[in-house]
Amino acid sequence: MYARSWPSPSVQGGGAGASFVADHALWDPARTAAAAEIEAGLDEVDFVRLVFGDPHGLARSKTLTARAFRTALREGMNFSPGPFVFDTGHAVAVDFTGEHGTGVDEIAGAGNFVLVPDPLTFQLLPGDGPRTAWVIGDEYLRDGRPHPLSSRAVLRRTAARYAEHNLSPVVGLEVEWYLTRRLDDAPGNTGNGFGLQGEAPRVAAVNAGYQFNLDAAYDTVAPLTDPLALHLLQLGLPVRTMEHESGPGQVETTFSPMSALDVADAMLLFRTVTKRWCARRGHHASFMSQPRLDGADPSGWHLNQSVLDADGRPLFAAGPAAGGLSPSGKAYAEGLLSFTRELCLLSVPSVNGYRRLAAGHPLAPTRPGLSVEDRTAMLRVVGTGAGARIENRIGEPCANPYLAVAAQLFAGLTGLTGDPAAEPAAEPAPPAGPAGLVPQSLRESLEAFRAGRAAHLLGSPLAATLARLKESELHRYEAWCLQAAPAPGQVTAWEQREYFGTY
Repeated sequence: MYARSWPSPSVQGGGAGASFVADHALWDPARTAAAAEIEAGLDEVDFVRLVFGDPHGLARSKTLTARAFRTALREGMNFSPGPFVFDTGHAVAVDFTGEHGTGVDEIAGAGNFVLVPDPLTFQLLPGDGPRTAWVIGDEYLRDGRPHPLSSRAVLRRTAARYAEHNLSPVVGLEVEWYLTRRLDDAPGNTGNGFGLQGEAPRVAAVNAGYQFNLDAAYDTVAPLTDPLALHLLQLGLPVRTMEHESGPGQVETTFSPMSALDVADAMLLFRTVTKRWCARRGHHASFMSQPRLDGADPSGWHLNQSVLDADGRPLFAAGPAAGGLSPSGKAYAEGLLSFTRELCLLSVPSVNGYRRLAAGHPLAPTRPGLSVEDRTAMLRVVGTGAGARIENRIGEPCANPYLAVAAQLFAGLTGLTGDPAAEPAAEPAPPAGPAGLVPQSLRESLEAFRAGRAAHLLGSPLAATLARLKESELHRYEAWCLQAAPAPGQVTAWEQREYFGTY
């Protein structure tokens, strides 16, 4: 995955005898070799953060001593299923004490699952202090099967479908986010509890904004973003640019193209490290789409997508004379468009994210169409010839990267291959929304998700669980609105408390 820099071996690694990994044949030769190298260098590490991305796309972790990780590397680590049953505000959305309705027996009674480190994601985090490593894990049931609620497993399955067709998807990230300055160190715990988020961090803008790409505006964020970029490069993340966008302190970070699983792992690491980096320097980074800040312009997450054939040739290239996209590229785009409503929830999963998609924003991707230059279209053709690719601009920066990327690749492959596995099921058609617009609210998107073909991508357990998580989030928001009667069209205090600090 990333460019690794493991410590020099100081002891011999353990044997390859019986273990959870060996018993269930979970690793390929590359992972087995990487694990041996990790074991050989663990004397040079103090702590290891064992991480997984929950259904909301947030990094959940335990910090292990190096000694404990030596065992967990091959045996896995027990984790509570709490992240599978709590919504974005930590309210219990899936009744694990009764009829949970997920189809996963282990959820009953909040039974543990096993998180197995992926050795190919192991790396030391740069910096002073205790020598800490980071590694992403895969979720498994106790019998060795991939956990049905694992987001990373969804993307693995989707990438495997491409391999069956001798195709390789390539994905590029363009991520917008907000950099602000903390006004105090108040933890925001007043009034906090299960489903009751405390006050959001109190912040101030770092500049006035609204001078797009102005060099002087970038100078106001450069003292943090320049060393942050170098820090990310040390982690092996292929950072291309740091740019100042329109909003006050709004930054866009772009990355070179990566494979499907690498790009989702990179997004999880990027968001986590960026928030940590800024917090340790008295600032706050947020990937909430539209914070409740004066003059905030909505942030988006653009996914650039292309596909290589078995010989490594770009499938979307139309040739110098034709321009635009090849027939395969157009078929891929048609697949994306055909799933716009049904899978929008996976790209725009929060109440707040739909503020960006309101028709009043002139540069927002409000229309489900394909265009070369029109930025109101959801899909754009970017580049020419071998560099031709499709940019989907609908996503919000806090979306679950595994599910957002998997949704794009699943829909695109359906367009390319006409795979019958993704044909409509015998269910009602997704409800229609405003003519010519992408979904305009989380409620509208959730209804389309429930009525559509999401289970073909996610499996029935994860589709049902996500619907319950989002229904819980919506119920709390709608109940708050009935009581508070907020002004129409304005970002609410509820949204700021729910998303600004966590995301």
